[in-house]
Amino acid sequence: MSRLNFTLAHTASGSKARAASFTTRHGPVQTPIFMPVGTQATVKSMTAPTLKTTGANVLLANTYHLLLRPGPEVFRKFGGIHNFMQWDGPVLTDSGGFQIFSLPNERAMNEDGAHFKSYVDGRVYLLSPESSIGMQKDIGSDIMMVLDQCIPSTAPRDQAEAAMHLTHRWAERSLRARGDSPQALFGIVQGACHRDLRIQSAAFLRQLEFDGLAIGGLAVGETHDERYTFTDLATDHLPTNLPRYLMGVGTPIDILEAVHRGVDMFDCIIPSQLAQRGVAFTSQGKFMLRRGVYKLDDTALDADCLCSTCRTYSRAYIHHLVKADENLGWHLLSIHNFTFYHRLMAEMRASILRDEFTAYYERRKPELLRTDEENPARPTKPVRKRGPVRLGDYEIHRSPHGFNSIRQLSSGEVMHSINPPAVEAQRLYIEQSALAARLAADGDEELVIWDVGLGAASNAMAVLQCFETQLAAARDPVSVRAVRLVSFERDLDPLKLAAREAAYFPHLRHGAPHYLLRDLVWSHSSGRLRWELHVGDFLDFLPSALAPDLIFYDPFSLKTDAPLWTVETFARIAAQARRKSAELYTYSAATSVRVALLAAGFFVAEGVGTGPKATTTVAFNRAAALAEHPGQPRPLGAEWLERWRRSDAQFPKQLPENQRAEFAARISGHPQFAGDRALPETTIA
Repeated sequence: MSRLNFTLAHTASGSKARAASFTTRHGPVQTPIFMPVGTQATVKSMTAPTLKTTGANVLLANTYHLLLRPGPEVFRKFGGIHNFMQWDGPVLTDSGGFQIFSLPNERAMNEDGAHFKSYVDGRVYLLSPESSIGMQKDIGSDIMMVLDQCIPSTAPRDQAEAAMHLTHRWAERSLRARGDSPQALFGIVQGACHRDLRIQSAAFLRQLEFDGLAIGGLAVGETHDERYTFTDLATDHLPTNLPRYLMGVGTPIDILEAVHRGVDMFDCIIPSQLAQRGVAFTSQGKFMLRRGVYKLDDTALDADCLCSTCRTYSRAYIHHLVKADENLGWHLLSIHNFTFYHRLMAEMRASILRDEFTAYYERRKPELLRTDEENPARPTKPVRKRGPVRLGDYEIHRSPHGFNSIRQLSSGEVMHSINPPAVEAQRLYIEQSALAARLAADGDEELVIWDVGLGAASNAMAVLQCFETQLAAARDPVSVRAVRLVSFERDLDPLKLAAREAAYFPHLRHGAPHYLLRDLVWSHSSGRLRWELHVGDFLDFLPSALAPDLIFYDPFSLKTDAPLWTVETFARIAAQARRKSAELYTYSAATSVRVALLAAGFFVAEGVGTGPKATTTVAFNRAAALAEHPGQPRPLGAEWLERWRRSDAQFPKQLPENQRAEFAARISGHPQFAGDRALPETTIA
């Protein structure tokens, strides 16, 4: 019986792609899976905690190298590789057969095993099936591999057949050497590029009590088409109730092709090896970051990626690190490449479970073959000066103050015409609402934030940035209050334009808004923040919207979105929020807006100034919340009331003449203007 409790969840229609799971001594594994190569108990340039953040679950280590250094006594001292390298997930150990194959002048092969000279101290070792399994027991891996004789995939048939039979005899000896160890053991199918030998090898090994079977002897000289052909052939003859492992493969496109042909597990040094050379796998193709075209590129490495490299650093900075041969460049690109690989595996698994893999395969295949399409080596057309960057009714506007914003062509109005969008969002919404303190405060109920008027997502991304800052500082993610961010927008062109041209908008160098545009929902990897987007008229969504704690009220303008600034709209907002203590923050300080809020029953105060505006507006549905607010906003008082009475905006424009006296009495009689005594404990009805 298998030591892995392998379960096949689904096989895709029109493909051999499989989604499965099995259980090791150090945790569960879901397939398809990519295993980073930690040859010498380390994945080059990476720490174990950093590997976890990329999505890594299973690591591969190498018996040959660990036998030579640090040696079996070290692993016996530490109780195995997990304690030694501080990795708590599953580990698979290769037997060392491929490494011996790579030393043609330093080894001799016979029935006993492989005699070879150590590159560490010159000593001669015998690596036999028994000593390989013994070393893997000392290492304490979750999955061991049998010792096999690896030869070039293009070897003549007689050599391939002899190596296959030797591998079979060693496989039987490896099983006997494993004994009653709880460690799983995989056999390895050999046969080079000879159809009958591959079929014969698979038939022999599937009769033995292995916990999984690997396809060896590929990615060592054959063409891509030959690799795909013999992978397909091998999986046709492997049992369905055991995991299938294609050893040493490979590139993202090779993995996609192999999953399509029924393979479950993969390993390769490519993600970190190419990272060392300045190569990144991205959603736009494979980028060579050494190229001078990236020297002044201030965009994120991959706008569709959520890894720490893409969230934090520009292509220009990584280009600099690579050109300067700084190890940090290797590290940052490795983080991204491993994240790319693990995300690819997760996407494939999800598409298999939805029975949509065939469509996924057809769409993804050309994408994974791209190479630096954004920046071709030679322009195909003469370079022209770029004109206005537009989408629909909007264009990117370059402020004379040195930042970019979005301008509506039909109205001529500019979003954030004076202050940089991120600066205004931080001061007006994040700091003024004391969001960081709210996230750090105890609370089982999630914090619901309405983002009314998504625009180019500057306010929403300020919320996300604040959340991620608190999360990074917290010892336990659960100590950060859960957030439900609900954005409302009727026209997505501003965000689509800004996201498409993220070079102009630093706040969009994050994967979240790009996923949001595609799926209308995005969840943070911590599980503590969910961002939803409702497209259409805000008033249509009001009746079903979750009651908010905070409302960041940022419709384009009174001129463009006039229906959103009326007494009736604010009254409906107040009604939807009535079961909670809710606060509304907005950039407008217009008398008409403030009087509409008061008429709707809100308690209204002056907010912080931004740029040329001396004040903005804060409104509360409960008087006590205004009195207790940490920012101590100044409530509108008698002085404001007198100005209102003299104002041209004393009444809503559509208010009939015969209702104005009643309206004036309603404002003058608001509890907020009841004198210098403390505000009463009042809630909007």
